[in-house]
Amino acid sequence: MSTVTPDAPAVATTPKATQTWWRGVVRTLTTNPSTLPTLASLVIFVGMLIYGELAYGKILQYSTISNLFINNAHIIIIAAGMTMVIVTGGIDLSVGAIVALSSVAGVMLANAGLNPWLAVGVMVLIGSVFGLFSGVLIQYFNVQPFIATLSAMFLARGLAAILSTDAEKLDKDSPIRLLGAKIKLIDGPKVNDLEITAGVILAFLVIVLAFYLMHRTRTGRTAYAIGGSEPSAILMGLPVHRTKLWLYVISGTLAGMAAVVYTARIGVGQNITGDGWEMQAIAATVIGGTLLTGGAGYVLGSVVGSLVLGLMIVLITRDGTVPPEWTTIITGGILLAFVLLQRAVTAARRN
Repeated sequence: MSTVTPDAPAVATTPKATQTWWRGVVRTLTTNPSTLPTLASLVIFVGMLIYGELAYGKILQYSTISNLFINNAHIIIIAAGMTMVIVTGGIDLSVGAIVALSSVAGVMLANAGLNPWLAVGVMVLIGSVFGLFSGVLIQYFNVQPFIATLSAMFLARGLAAILSTDAEKLDKDSPIRLLGAKIKLIDGPKVNDLEITAGVILAFLVIVLAFYLMHRTRTGRTAYAIGGSEPSAILMGLPVHRTKLWLYVISGTLAGMAAVVYTARIGVGQNITGDGWEMQAIAATVIGGTLLTGGAGYVLGSVVGSLVLGLMIVLITRDGTVPPEWTTIITGGILLAFVLLQRAVTAARRN
C-alpha cells in the first residue's frame, strides 16, 4: 500500500503545471494583446517548418536554415528600419529604390578604382541622405510620410536609371564580395553545412542594436509614444520632431546597408534592384506584429515575418507545381489575415 503514495503527487502536479503555463500565456495576451500577432507569426513559421519537413523533407536541416538567413539578410535589415518608422505611425516607401541607387553607385565606384570600403561607405551614406531628405520633408514641411517617401522613391529610382540602365557587375576579385562569402560553422554530411556570411552577421547586429534602441533608450520610448498619440507625446515634452527625423535617417541608412549585403552576395548592381522590396519589408513588419496604426510592434517580430516570407518561397519552390506568381497572392492573403488580426487587437486595446 505504501508504494502508491509517491506516485500520487506526480499525477496531480502535471496537469496543474500545464494549467499554470497556459494561464500565464492567457494572462500575457490579455494584459498585452499587441503580442498576439507576433505570437501568431511565430506559430505560423514553426508550422511551415513542420509542414515542409513532412511534405517535402530536408527542410529542418543545416543547409536550408543557412540559406534562409543568407538569402533574406537584406530584407531583415530593411524590415528593422521599417519597423521603427511604422511604430511612429509613418511609412517608408523609398527603401527599395535606395537599394537600387546605392547598389549601382557602389559597384560603379568600386570598378572605377575607388577604395572598395570607401565605396561601401558611399552606399550607406546614400541611404542616410535619402532618409534625411524624407525626414525633413515630413517634419519641417508637413508632408505626409506616404507622399514624402514616395517622392524619394521616384527620385532614387530615377537617379539609378540615369547612372546605368545595364547590369553593373562587381569585379570578381573585389574585396566587397568577401561580405557575401560563406563561412562554414558546422561541416555536415555532403552539402548539408551550417553556414553564415558577413551579411548575416551584420543583420544580426542590426537587430540587436535596433532592439536596444527601441526598448532600452529614450528614442525608442518616444517612438512608441508618437505612434500611440503624437499630440500627447508633444504635450509630454518628448523630442517628437527630432525622434521622427532620426528614425527616417536610420531607415534610409539601413536600406543602404541592405544594398551592401545584397550586392556583395549577388555581385551585380541594377537600377531595377529592390523593386517591390519596400512592400516585402512592410509585409514582414505587419506579419511580425507591428501595428500599421503605430504605437505597438517588435523588431524581433519583423525578423520572424521576414523568415515567414522567405520560407514561403522555399516551400513553393520545393513543391514545383505552384506557379511563381502565386507567391504574391499567398503573401497578400497572409498580409490580409494579419491586418484583420491587428484590427481585432486594436479593438481589444481600446476596451
